[in-house]
Formats: sequence, C-alpha cells, structure tokens
Amino acid sequence: MTDKKMRINPDIKKILLNLEKLLQTPSVTGNTSEIIHLLEDQFKKMGYATQVLPKGGLLVTIRGGQGNGIAFLAHVDTLGAVVKEIKGTGRLKLSKVGGYMMNAVEGENCLVETLDGRRYSGTILTTQSSTHIFNEATKLERNEANMEIRLDEQVHGAADVAKLGIAVGDFVSFDPRTIITPAGFIKSRHLDDKASVAALVAAADILRSAPVISNRDEEPIYFFITVHEEIGHGASAGLPVDVGTVLAVDMGVAGEGQTSDEYSVCICAKDSSGPYDLELRRYLTSLCEKYRIPYKVDVYSYYGSDAGAALRAGRDVRTGLFGPGVNASHAYERTHKDAIEATVKLIVAAVLEPFRS
Repeated sequence: MTDKKMRINPDIKKILLNLEKLLQTPSVTGNTSEIIHLLEDQFKKMGYATQVLPKGGLLVTIRGGQGNGIAFLAHVDTLGAVVKEIKGTGRLKLSKVGGYMMNAVEGENCLVETLDGRRYSGTILTTQSSTHIFNEATKLERNEANMEIRLDEQVHGAADVAKLGIAVGDFVSFDPRTIITPAGFIKSRHLDDKASVAALVAAADILRSAPVISNRDEEPIYFFITVHEEIGHGASAGLPVDVGTVLAVDMGVAGEGQTSDEYSVCICAKDSSGPYDLELRRYLTSLCEKYRIPYKVDVYSYYGSDAGAALRAGRDVRTGLFGPGVNASHAYERTHKDAIEATVKLIVAAVLEPFRS
C-alpha cells in the first residue's frame, strides 16, 4: 500500500473537537472508567472490536490476523491527586498522583470527586496564599505539606466537609484550561497523552476505508489505551500474546536542549530506560520521509513510557516511541495542530506498511 493508493488526509477540525472532549473528561490515574467508556463507544461506532481489560485499559482490534502482531499504545490517564487529609479549617491536603512540581498546580482550579460520584470545585493554594497576611509567603517551599484545596462550598471545619461526602482517598482532577488559538496552538493540561489518544482515534477513523484492514491473512494490529502509565505500569499487562512489536504513541518533549518541537511528530531514540529499537527507528524515519511527514528525532533523559513498562514486565518485543511535540510537559502544556496531524499520518502509514523484522 502506498500513499498513491490511499491519501492520508486527517480532518484536523474533527480531531481537535474530539481532543477537547477528551481533555474536558477527568481521568486521573486510578479513576479512568468514564473516559474509557467514552473511547470504547467511539471505536465501536467505527466498527472495531473492543475489550475493557481487568486493569481498566481498552484494547481495540484494528485488524485480526495471524503471526507477529503490532500494538500501538497511548495512555489516557493523567496527573492529579487524592485527598490526603481533611483539615480542621475545612481545607484539604493533597497526595500527588504522578510526577509534577507542586508549583505547577498552584492557583489551579480543580474538582474533588466523592466515592458516590458527586463533584465539588475548588482551588489549589499554598497554606500562605495571601502576601497581605504572610510577609514571606514567596519563600514558602511548594510541596505537598504546604499546599491545600480551598473548596467552593461554605465549610468551616472538617464536619462540614464530611457532610458533603468528601473523604480521604477521593480523587482530585485539575482544570485542563484548554484553549485552541487561531494560530493552531493547543494549550492545556494533559496533552500528555490525550493528544496521542486523539491521534489514535483519528487514525482508526481514516483506516476504516483502508483495504489492508480487511485482509486477515496479515499480522494482527491493535490499539491499546492504557490507564496506569503515569505511575509506571500501564502496559506491563494486557498486551495480546501475539504482539511482537510495540509502538508507544506518547508526547515528544519540546524545550531547551531538545530537537523536538511543537510542529512535528517526534521519534524517541532513547529515554531513561535506554535506547529504543534501532530497526524500528529506521522504519519510522523512513515512513516520515516517504509520506513527507515533518519529524524530529530526540533523546528524553528523564522520561519513561508504556513501551518500557512492557519490557520491564518481561515481554520479548521490539519497542519504538513517537508522538506530537509538547512544550512544558507535566505543567501547562502546549502543542500545535501540525504535530497532532503529523502523528496521525505516521500512525496510519505504519498500519498501511507494517514493520516486518
């Protein structure tokens, strides 16, 4: 299959609308059933077979077949927190879910979700949030001990909070603050990795019309949406036994000292777990060249992925990683529509011309 037989033309407006829907759906690691059911419904409406796995991830069969299969992984779980303590003041202490700087969420609006599904808004502040009261508030260390949630409810103590149904262990999600600018930038929390998930959904939509998908004499192809990547074990289980190649679709780290940018699909040569498969990297770059997809190759020193989780779990698979370049990762992130479009094109190209070792 070549690009002359099938043009890869993503509908970027449709992709961004779906991305915004995904970003607005809370999905802190450990509390992801709502967004998984949303995604399952999207893939089912396209005609794909789906399975929600015991750990909560979503396995989508893009094509059945025989032999050494390929799985594209993306994670829909996000950074967030749980309630650690209900203070006597009626404020809530936090315990982080995932790795981020506490100063990155200072002043952020949030939702606290109770065990029975009620949601209450609040704001994350330091315990010395007013310089009119605390003369040296700027010197306060931004850590879990010095941060709290101010609920948007009339609470004056722990008993009032308890009446709302809020308890220790309740999940806290951050307002994504999604903005799509006229210049094509997407500013939001949780572009890691919902931008890639939106790219997988868009690729699946395009591939519905690809003859190669109906050819079951070829190797199987799966899309696997994981829900524990931010805490390190997303794809450690759930990969089908017939998968021999894993391509993680996750953000590229754009910033000072990196070759990645916000306008390209970024291919990772090495991260904190070591180098990715060289033959897969050659394959991915060759597809970008063939289909004229803008790309960058980069090294992410303080980064891990679902591909690494699969390897640590003992899977004997080749691994690669690519995704849209994202600036200010794990803070208030930004990418560009061109990077998402390039990622969609590379996913589709990799399905049309699958890697064979």
